[in-house]
Amino acid sequence: MFLQIEQASVDYRSAADVRAAAGHAAVDSVSLTLAAGQIGVLIGPSGCGKTSLLRAVAGLERLSGGRIAIGAEVLSDRAARHHLPPEARRIGMVFQDYALFPHLDVAANVAFGINHLPAGERRERTQKMLELVGLADAGRRAPHQLSGGQQQRVALARALAPQPRLMLLDEPFSSLDVDLRERLAIELRAILKAAGTTALFVTHDQLEAFAVGDLIGVMNAGKLEQWDDAYTLYHRPLTRFVADFIGHGVFAPAQIIAGPQAESAVAGARNNAIVRTPLGDLVDSAECPLPDAYPDGKCDVLLRADDIIHDDAAPVQARIERKSFRGAEFLYTLRLRSGEQVLAHVPSHHDHQVGEWIGIRAEVDHVVTFERGG
Repeated sequence: MFLQIEQASVDYRSAADVRAAAGHAAVDSVSLTLAAGQIGVLIGPSGCGKTSLLRAVAGLERLSGGRIAIGAEVLSDRAARHHLPPEARRIGMVFQDYALFPHLDVAANVAFGINHLPAGERRERTQKMLELVGLADAGRRAPHQLSGGQQQRVALARALAPQPRLMLLDEPFSSLDVDLRERLAIELRAILKAAGTTALFVTHDQLEAFAVGDLIGVMNAGKLEQWDDAYTLYHRPLTRFVADFIGHGVFAPAQIIAGPQAESAVAGARNNAIVRTPLGDLVDSAECPLPDAYPDGKCDVLLRADDIIHDDAAPVQARIERKSFRGAEFLYTLRLRSGEQVLAHVPSHHDHQVGEWIGIRAEVDHVVTFERGG
């Protein structure tokens, strides 16, 4: 593996707080790896430790435990009391504030970190970087003459110019509007892939994470809850926090049952096990938990908004409590007669009113369950 983070910890607490077990470490024993050319993304709520981990990789924070290496070179090792300074790590960084030099034109900004190259080689590499980020004709313009998105691309070109072996990006699009962020996230992935650059990206925006990352890590209170591809994070969350943080969904009470009752209810259920919910019986032939997975089989099942289908002919009825228009669809918040709340994505052609009762049914391809009330 190219980037190796092993049990890395960053702790800003005082010795007294540590002894009293007050609070928690900013980064708490996090391990992850990236192969050369892969893009990793760290996502999580504010204060979860994602930026502290990024700064530790950059060398801007010292580890209180663990080890960070790129290939065979160790960057930080707490046990060996080794800490390579940031300027010796050959790592590029892009922040949310572009930090462009206003007195230099775009080309000079991009060339700033490669002044050691001969003039001809420096000009050639600068132009290549501007072409890579789609600003081939902007070299003589001043930074203030560019849009926010263009300025961020200049910052990226400047960071890529010295050919860093790893690129770190800390919420680079957070100051831009939503539509521009989504478009630039897609462009950023294409640019990094074209350059063959390994990167670690921090964001609080799930759509950005999905658009950019080969692997995505969800952090919570300093810990890495899951490090996986976007599909697995969404459909097979390992923890209740990940299930709740990623996507729109709710947890509904359920019971895993088995035996002749289950066999007659759903043909072909693995080990005759099904998950009985307020919306009917669910089964996932590959992954459905066994009845003894929880006491008396009682658990909570994750129901995502895209698991709930609007169907006027369905026997289960739900009352619309809230609706949020999203262009092609509504996000409905629904209340079942039994009291449970669910969410549903419904095509916006179906413009039902708050207070209406509509028919719904569950179509769950991936049954995800957790301990009841965990």
